[in-house]
Amino acid sequence: MIQNPILPGFNPDPSIVRVGDDYYIATSTFEWFPGVQIHHSRDLANWELITRPLDRSNQLDMIGNPDSGGVWAPCLSHCDGIFYLIYTDVKQWTGTRHKITHNYLVTAIDIRGPWSDPIYLDSSGFDASLFHDSDGHKWYLSMIWDHRLDRNQFAGTLLQEFDPETKKLVGPQRNIFKGSDLKLTEGPHLYQKDGYYYLLTAEGGTSYEHAVTMARSKGIYGPYEIDPDNPFITSRYDPEAKLQKAGHSSLVDTPAGEWYAVHLCGRPIHVDSGSSRENKDSISQRTIKPEQARRCILGRETAIQKVDWPEGGWPKLAHGTCVPAETIESLSTSYGTNRSLRDDFEDDKLNIHFQSLRRPIEPSWLDLKARPGWLRLRGEEPTTSNFRQSLVARRIQSLNTQTTTSVEFYPKNFKHAAGLIAYYDTGNHYYLHISSDEERGRHLAIIRYDAGVYSEFPESAVPLFQETEIYLRVSIKSGQLQFSYSYNQGEWTNIGPTFDSTILSDDYHTLGFTGAFVGVCAQDLSGQRLHADFDWFDYQEL
Repeated sequence: MIQNPILPGFNPDPSIVRVGDDYYIATSTFEWFPGVQIHHSRDLANWELITRPLDRSNQLDMIGNPDSGGVWAPCLSHCDGIFYLIYTDVKQWTGTRHKITHNYLVTAIDIRGPWSDPIYLDSSGFDASLFHDSDGHKWYLSMIWDHRLDRNQFAGTLLQEFDPETKKLVGPQRNIFKGSDLKLTEGPHLYQKDGYYYLLTAEGGTSYEHAVTMARSKGIYGPYEIDPDNPFITSRYDPEAKLQKAGHSSLVDTPAGEWYAVHLCGRPIHVDSGSSRENKDSISQRTIKPEQARRCILGRETAIQKVDWPEGGWPKLAHGTCVPAETIESLSTSYGTNRSLRDDFEDDKLNIHFQSLRRPIEPSWLDLKARPGWLRLRGEEPTTSNFRQSLVARRIQSLNTQTTTSVEFYPKNFKHAAGLIAYYDTGNHYYLHISSDEERGRHLAIIRYDAGVYSEFPESAVPLFQETEIYLRVSIKSGQLQFSYSYNQGEWTNIGPTFDSTILSDDYHTLGFTGAFVGVCAQDLSGQRLHADFDWFDYQEL
């Protein structure tokens, strides 16, 4: 059996490709750097994160990008020994009818790189993809964004030929598909089978009405007929399905001729594996508030479904319904990998699971050599900055986690801070940090940004009289988040109230597309770049 989701915790918009016996899935990373996660599998059940191709600022410059901007919906493909990766860098997407969406292509011979410098394609929309036709032609697809009033902003699907020799789009642009009644048509992918071109699109928006639409045509330009039984995949009709938000899909065949679909999904905590169905008396279920129940604190994830695709017929999910299944039959077994991680910072490179915000990790602000065995962060801008934060973090991939770190930091005034952060975006995060002020001297304190509103908790502040390292911890259990600290790791003391962890989700306050992270960061708002040293970082899935 394969257990869904196969890529838990902030791994949305999957694009899957097979090369021989190897499968690869690329997923969106938005404002997190390096850009695009690529996982590898040999059995479709067990997946390993192996690379992030966009690792240079000339490939991806996100300084100043808004929250949930950056890399949207990559498309990974392979043809004639070359990997092709198309991605959108979104510079503006909210607060205006306009969107700034630049689409690029990079290539590589080896999936692990090096990947080429980017080729600019266009800025017509987002969710672009590349289709390699059996006749040797290559076709570029993208949704079309229309900013005009009284128009459908999701204006259809652009098709244009891509010339691999000149590395340019050539020939006429055509709008080949304007979508179904589900609307909000995006994420186009083309496939060729049994004399048809099959067009797969995401529709309904990327929340609880999300869906996958299938259409087909005998000619690549259309017209495209929509499957009479559309949608192909959705959970919009089953509010109790554990995999909600099902949509944004791509397809792959196996060497044996079987077909599978990977798709985006989300798991609201009211249907998590420890609550509503199996154990209505569980602690997590009793403490979940109604307003929290529909929030997906793990973000949008990736699941897989087996597909029946008869010759000349429409593809259908093998279990006989469009609602995605939690488990699917397979010759392989998903081992339920525990993604716990401890990094003692002994290597000269960070563990692959760490990412930074908007910019590359460089020795100018993150140094693994200045003090061997420690990670040194030089403080820069505040946790609300869209520019240069000294922050590294990893995604949360389980509903119950405990993250601990050890930090040495000696602030001189209130403009200095360093510590442990639970982060969704610049407007939603919790931060347990060491700072200093005129009354308390060096101390531990908590700040919260909740829907952009800043809060301090002075009643919870703890003076730090010992000039030594301090151990910081954050524990997250479904809808709850608790900070604690220790001087010796043997006795832990809670600090601050029990917080609502669900503000770290797409579903809270305003629309977002990422997921919850835990990490370490440092600030020096005076511009002098005072450093903090972290001895280790330990993330445990419980």
